[in-house]
Amino acid sequence: MKMTSIKMKRLLDERLQNPEWRTSFNRDKDIYRIEWKDTQKGIEISLPGIISKYEQKQDAALDELEEHIEEALKIMNETHDLVGKEKSIIPVIRAASFPTESNEGKPLVTDEHTAETRIYYALDLGKSYRLIDEEMLQEQGWDQDRIREIAKFNVRSLDQNMKQDDVAGNTFYFVSSSDGYDASRILNEALLEEMKAKSLGELAVAVPHGDVCIFADIQNDMGYDILAQMTMKFFAEGRVPITSLPFLYEDKQLEPIFILAKNKPKDENQE
Repeated sequence: MKMTSIKMKRLLDERLQNPEWRTSFNRDKDIYRIEWKDTQKGIEISLPGIISKYEQKQDAALDELEEHIEEALKIMNETHDLVGKEKSIIPVIRAASFPTESNEGKPLVTDEHTAETRIYYALDLGKSYRLIDEEMLQEQGWDQDRIREIAKFNVRSLDQNMKQDDVAGNTFYFVSSSDGYDASRILNEALLEEMKAKSLGELAVAVPHGDVCIFADIQNDMGYDILAQMTMKFFAEGRVPITSLPFLYEDKQLEPIFILAKNKPKDENQE
């Protein structure tokens, strides 16, 4: 029997029972909302996307969703201090289209990165993290330079273990440690310089989704095609998609590129 939004709502209602929570359903937009009764802080879920995952993974999809919802609501109802937790502040990469405000409408702390990506800052909480907003900085008496420097230092301490794959005369390196910050490796300037120094050809970098960072030592035209296909595949499969465009790394700059089949890449700023 085909799963509908109404049936999915009932399944979620059965699972998400807590006397301190309240749920609602916008039938016109297919949006399911769950929030704390006292603060009205909560999250909204697009049911068509959940139905699609349910049809593929059945109850496993709902188990995963339930865990994420419970953790997200728990974080929303806690007060988080930055002082004393400096080692837990990590920069994260998101798509340029990612919201710049929290669910409560508070401006998030961000920095420009590329035309495709933007830098956010997260307070690691173990199983999850919270994106840092400007109000948190003000409460601690911090400025953005301070959090930027702390995060830059911490990203260099992340594990750099990579898997290597040689394909058609090109070398690809994958960082996929499942620590939630794999894509953040692209912000490690020392690592970028190290990978550039060891590359025999051009160095390309890709962060198709939040749980992988790909470094590619491109030594022939086929390498560009392989990277393009690989990046698109990861982008389509990622839980937190970022960008399907890889970057060329040259002179300490990252430039998003379009890779045309059987051709060298084209800088997206070129006509």
